[in-house]
Amino acid sequence: MVALILLLLIVYGVIIWTYFEPKKSLLLGRQGIYKEEPEITESAIRDTKVKALIAIIVYPIIFILIFVYT
Repeated sequence: MVALILLLLIVYGVIIWTYFEPKKSLLLGRQGIYKEEPEITESAIRDTKVKALIAIIVYPIIFILIFVYT
């Protein structure tokens, strides 16, 4: 149970990091394949922030409901 809660907190932390650093999160794991830093469009950054914000709101609600009903 403790391991599950720790895993959920780590994932939640990654989601929060994605919201505050969308450029870095979009390039995560792919930085070495480019000679120069790629240009990320504003719409891609905005979409990433919106998805992360939705996840920040919905993720805890889902897991609180799961913990309450199990």
